Amino acid sequence: MMPTNLDGATLERLVSAAVAAPSFHNSQPWRFRLEPDTATILVRAAGERGLREADPLGRALHVSVGAAVFNLRVAVAHFGWEPVVRLLPVPAQPDLLASVRLAGPPRSGGGHHADLYQALWRRHSSRAPFSSQRPPGPVIAELTDAAQAEGARLHLPDAAETRRLLRLTEEAEQRGVIDPARRAESRSWIRDDAPDGLPPTALGPRDASAQLPMRDFSALRPENQPPSAVFERQPLIAVLSTAHDRRADWLRAGQALEHVLLVATAHRVRASLLHQALEWPDLRWALRSAEGGPGHVQMLVRLGYGPQGPASPRMSATEVVEGT
Repeated sequence: MMPTNLDGATLERLVSAAVAAPSFHNSQPWRFRLEPDTATILVRAAGERGLREADPLGRALHVSVGAAVFNLRVAVAHFGWEPVVRLLPVPAQPDLLASVRLAGPPRSGGGHHADLYQALWRRHSSRAPFSSQRPPGPVIAELTDAAQAEGARLHLPDAAETRRLLRLTEEAEQRGVIDPARRAESRSWIRDDAPDGLPPTALGPRDASAQLPMRDFSALRPENQPPSAVFERQPLIAVLSTAHDRRADWLRAGQALEHVLLVATAHRVRASLLHQALEWPDLRWALRSAEGGPGHVQMLVRLGYGPQGPASPRMSATEVVEGT
C-alpha cells in the first residue's frame, strides 16, 4: 500500500537526495522507478553511463549506485519511514541493483540515519590542498564505525604504508595518462553546462611536490589544468575494504563509502577519492596489506581539513525516474 504522505513532491525529494551521491567522473549511472502498490523504489544500473575503459567489470558503477542507495535510505528515514533495502533482489534482472521499500507509517523525529540528511546536500569532493591538522580520534572512530555498520572496514595505515599506497596510485595515474582510450574517456567527462560530468571549475590542482597523485582529468592538456599547489606533507589516507568481492559487496562498499563521507561532512572534514589504482587489477591486488587485513580494497579516501569542494551538476529527478 502506498504511504499516504508519499506525494509527488516527496518522491522527487527522495530521488534528488539519492542522486546527490558521488559517482566516478560524476557519471550518475542510476535509474529509479516507483512501484506504487508496494511503496518500493527500484534502483537500476544505467549501464550506458558506465566507464567502459576504467571500469569494464562495473565494480565502480556498483559502488556509485551503493552510495545513492545509502542517500535514499537517509532521505526515507528523514521523511519518517523505515527503509527496507534488498540488494540484487531479482537475479533474473541483473541491472536491478537494489530495492528500497518505505515501511511503516510516518514517524515524528525521523529514523535511522535521518541526522545525516542535511550533510548529504553539503557533501562535495574537495580536490584542494588540506591543512596539516588531522581529525581527532573520536571523529576517526565515528568514521570507522560508519563503515563497519555497512559491512565494510575502514583502516588508516601508518606513514610507511601510506607512502606505498601513494606510489601505487602514482603508477596507476601514469598508466592512465599514457593510455589513449582511458585518456579519451577521462576527457569526455569534462563538460561545461551539462547535468553530468565535471565542469573545469571542479578540477583540482596538481601537487607541486608530486607526492600526492591527484587525478589528471585534463590528461596532458595543460590549458585545462589549474596551476600546481602545495599539498599536505603527510596525507591522511583511509582504506575502505570488504571481506569479499562480489556484486553485493561492491554495493555494500558504496553504502559504506557514503556513510563515511556523510559523517565526515557532518564534522566538517573534507574528503576526496583516490581510485586510480583500483582501475588496474594488478595494482588493486597490490593495495592489500597484512596490516589492513585480507579483505578486498574498494576505495582510498583522502581526509583532512581545507576548503569545501565546489558542487558538481546533477541530473534532475525527472531525468532519472522511469515512467515519469
